[in-house]
Amino acid sequence: MKLYSFLFTLISTTLICAQNKPYVSEVWVADNGDGTYKNPILYSDYSDPDVARVGDDYYMTSSSFNSAPGLPILHSKDMVNWKLINHALPEQVPVEVFNVPQHGNGVWAPAIRFHKGELYIYWGDPDFGIYMVKTKDPKGKWEEPILVMPGKGLIDPCPLWDDNGEAYLVHAYAGSRAGVKSLISVNKMNPEGTKVLDRGVHVFDGHENHKTVEGTKFYKRNGYYYIFAPAGGVPIGWQLILRSKNIYGPYEEKIVLEQGSTKTNGPHQGAWVDTPNGESWFYHFQDLEAYGRIIHLQPMSWKNDWPVMGKDFDGNGVGEPVASHKKPNVGKTYPIETPAETDNFDGNDIGLQWQWNANSDVVWHAKFPHKDYLRLFSIIVPEDIPNLWMVPSLLLQKFPAPDFTTSTKITLVPEGATNGKTAGLVVLGMNYATLSISVDEKGYFIKQTEAIGAINGAKEQTNAEERLKNNTAYFRVEVSAPDAMCQFSYSENGKNYKKIGKPFKAIQGKWVGAKVGLFSVSTPDAKRYGYADVDYFKITK
Repeated sequence: MKLYSFLFTLISTTLICAQNKPYVSEVWVADNGDGTYKNPILYSDYSDPDVARVGDDYYMTSSSFNSAPGLPILHSKDMVNWKLINHALPEQVPVEVFNVPQHGNGVWAPAIRFHKGELYIYWGDPDFGIYMVKTKDPKGKWEEPILVMPGKGLIDPCPLWDDNGEAYLVHAYAGSRAGVKSLISVNKMNPEGTKVLDRGVHVFDGHENHKTVEGTKFYKRNGYYYIFAPAGGVPIGWQLILRSKNIYGPYEEKIVLEQGSTKTNGPHQGAWVDTPNGESWFYHFQDLEAYGRIIHLQPMSWKNDWPVMGKDFDGNGVGEPVASHKKPNVGKTYPIETPAETDNFDGNDIGLQWQWNANSDVVWHAKFPHKDYLRLFSIIVPEDIPNLWMVPSLLLQKFPAPDFTTSTKITLVPEGATNGKTAGLVVLGMNYATLSISVDEKGYFIKQTEAIGAINGAKEQTNAEERLKNNTAYFRVEVSAPDAMCQFSYSENGKNYKKIGKPFKAIQGKWVGAKVGLFSVSTPDAKRYGYADVDYFKITK
């Protein structure tokens, strides 16, 4: 009896340790393991990042646009190693609008702040206004979104609770909706941060020197109000700092970070974060087209009450991004960890790295706790949708590195249908490519397709087609830098792979990088029902 008890305890402990073991990517790790790190710290599309410190914990969020769930929540103890722990927005709002794909719309440039024991996130939806969600437990349920300031073209908001308890909100404007851009305004809020109280004051106009000034973040230090604002455009811009002793200005201006002689284009838009011992650091993104807006970490200091970011390599007084640096001094050394990528579908639900192409429906998939596979049901695609771009039930995740291989095993079960059922692997951007398994009167076959101009309604073109002996296939796509070239291959036994189709160059989506993922669809005229079982989805070298 004691032996059984010992074995049970040993097995249980082993399982718990395995579950709690940090995930470490095979394809990108920023922590060098010697007290230094390399940039980017996240080679994934966590666009427009913002970070808040709570004690010795750091929480990051980013733009999620139309994907659901939205507002990813990442956690770190050392500012370099990050784990995806939650999403603050289970469904995009208004729900009925985002039940269909709204590429490029939705959550733009959120700001995360800790205030009176709660984490707040504000974001601008360019079509509806500025929203806020908050929580006392970032790993748990976040409260329902509140529309703090309705209006078109209101974007990139950030709150500031002043020393006297008064609350303010800074924001920018989307020219596509507001008819004006490069303008920054400050509004008064109620102390609870749930409602804007006035029409606001324009505090900065960037039209003369800083076109496309946006992405505002609000801070106060040493009696100065600071607005951190990227300018110059996403691929080629710079980091602008505004400061004033009066919250409504006038604001002085200074460029503090630029590409300079480095390879890091457009370094801007992010977060100033301090450590408990007073170090300052700055997170920002770099736009790499198909790979999205990847995340860098820069050392930061203060000189004459102006922030100094990165290193001034050319001596012109403006910082440039560093490729590597000593890690922040947080007093301890923490294990290497990265956001999860591979999913073996052996848990109670799919991994947090997955997002749908729109608000999800409960009938799209099933993840049974006692089954180690994912079941994707054959969802009917309406006849008026010409390709997968506007299909809401795509299950997708971000590109994780410059070079990586995605592999999966899919079994198609058409449940009596002799045509119209397809499931497979997709690389999705404004163009996309697939490798899929389908059924017809002759049996099962695979095909490699592409849709060039998918965003404009282009139909899929088949590049190659092969017959299968049964309803199971192993799919793989290898993605290679610098141009995100994708080569598909397949196997019938999981060992011997054969290239199929022609190489496909992945390109970005609408304001996001390309994504890789799964789909299971049906034509409207096919026999109802059917599904695809996915054994795993692996990201490897």
